[in-house]
Amino acid sequence: MTDASGTSTLHRVADAVRREKQAYTQGEDRPVGSFLAVTSVYGAAVAGLSALVRARHRELPERLSAADLALMTVATHRLARTLAKDPVTSPLRAPFTQFAGTSGEAELHEEVRDGGARHAVGELLTCPFCLAQWVATGFAFGLVLAPRATRMVAGVFTIVAGADALQYAYAALQSTSGD
Repeated sequence: MTDASGTSTLHRVADAVRREKQAYTQGEDRPVGSFLAVTSVYGAAVAGLSALVRARHRELPERLSAADLALMTVATHRLARTLAKDPVTSPLRAPFTQFAGTSGEAELHEEVRDGGARHAVGELLTCPFCLAQWVATGFAFGLVLAPRATRMVAGVFTIVAGADALQYAYAALQSTSGD
């Protein structure tokens, strides 16, 4: 389709998108299109999982119990940090990041690599706050599709989070006792 000036609708839309990106980024190199792609993958995953719930004739719970909320909250925190910061999961992040040192006890600091989709995925994979949305979504659908297995996996990550807290408390006690 073209207008009276001969400009196609597609060209007008593309120009409008470029103007919006420029106005948003203010000249900074931000992979806005790649962020949109990552968000689209999340949306597709939610749609696919929703279709699976429907195909299996599963009912969504009217509400989550306080126990499940607490379990999933702690497990989401621990799994998101494990994926984003743990040295053992660094091979998963390596195509999108570069090692830049450590950032805490048993945690890495990594810089996101340049380049569109690589940069966008790198930002997601190094941000435990960003990953928490994906992890929580997985746990939520897991509770509907495989509640026993999901609670078991979440329980493991909750136990690890509790053990981490005890490790920090023990180290703090050691440092104050002078041993």
